[in-house]
Amino acid sequence: MRQAVIYLRVSTIEQTTANQERELREIASRMGCEIVKVYLGRSLQDLVGFLSELHALKIDLFLRQQGLDTTTPAGKAMFQMMGVFAEFERAMIQERVRAGLARARSEGKRLGRPPIAAALEKRIREALATPGRPGIRVIAERFGVNPSTVQRISRPFDGASVVAAVP
Repeated sequence: MRQAVIYLRVSTIEQTTANQERELREIASRMGCEIVKVYLGRSLQDLVGFLSELHALKIDLFLRQQGLDTTTPAGKAMFQMMGVFAEFERAMIQERVRAGLARARSEGKRLGRPPIAAALEKRIREALATPGRPGIRVIAERFGVNPSTVQRISRPFDGASVVAAVP
């Protein structure tokens, strides 16, 4: 019996894959395939990553609704075009994020987490300086802050020590 995997995809977290999975299991059964794994994705990037993984393992792909079959030259070409569009989508999202951050900065908005009170930061520094102190997570829990806040306080950012690599 041939082996197959099922890839289920939804656009939003609220959507369900139950109908997709039932239909694909029926198709696999008719094709004489045993389902060995079920995958779930939400974005084109997830799909292309999954497809690339299959391609690297020399596994062919059949997408019923899209009529894509990578055992044919047309199917292989379509598969490669999907990769191009996924890369384009990723670049567009990055560009929009950078533009949004630049706009927020230009409007004087503060980015990142809000600063904690100076008194609380001082108490955290004292806890960090205590000999035999507990770990960062324990200190964070004790003061009701995120562990990354305690980490940042334990190693303050020194702009002079940063070296940027230019590609």
